[in-house]
Amino acid sequence: MRQEWSPEELLASWTLVDGDWDLVANKSGSTRLGFSLMLKFFESEGRFPDLLEEVPQAAVEYVAGLVKVPAADFTKYDLTSRSAKNHRKQIRETLKLRPATRADEEELIAWLADEVCPVELVEDRLREALLVECRERTIEPPGRIDRIVTAAQTRAEKAFCARTIERLGGAGVGDLEVLPGSGCGCGRGVGSWCSVAPDTGHFPSNSGVRWCRGSAVGSAAALLDTDRHAH
Repeated sequence: MRQEWSPEELLASWTLVDGDWDLVANKSGSTRLGFSLMLKFFESEGRFPDLLEEVPQAAVEYVAGLVKVPAADFTKYDLTSRSAKNHRKQIRETLKLRPATRADEEELIAWLADEVCPVELVEDRLREALLVECRERTIEPPGRIDRIVTAAQTRAEKAFCARTIERLGGAGVGDLEVLPGSGCGCGRGVGSWCSVAPDTGHFPSNSGVRWCRGSAVGSAAALLDTDRHAH
């Protein structure tokens, strides 16, 4: 979570509304402040903080003023305590969410690979799309978001490679393999996929397809570009 918040942003995202006050009514001290911050953090990020330091200090001070608890008391809130565990359960039930299962993770990987990765390469945006999808499915975002994003990228890249090879056909792939030269120093030949591991057909994350300099296979390059934009 970003650490800089303007007064207007704090008002919009961290203010306790009517239903929130019902949840904190029977709590006091660091428990009252900790619960309030956990609730608003989850509403904003779609997950619970792993460390107290993830919660912006500006938000701590703002919410502390609302619940009439010293901001310094937030350091006493133990995220690993039984109380914090019960708080997370209460927040999930209030927001009608459930913890993600391994099956949910696999389904999210498939969804991200099929629907988002073909048109979005920026990892931060992939994470945002994943969080939105979790809300749509009423599940708490898994703790291993980075693993899910990486797995989805890998699956999408392999699928893209397979589609491209299929569309080029055996003759097209053969022409690329026999072209002489090593325009970029990779040793694989002008016009070859120098970013593709020959034994796996896998594109490294965020690299896309890179053609050796001096490639004469313009039609193949155009085909790759067309396939990217078509998805």
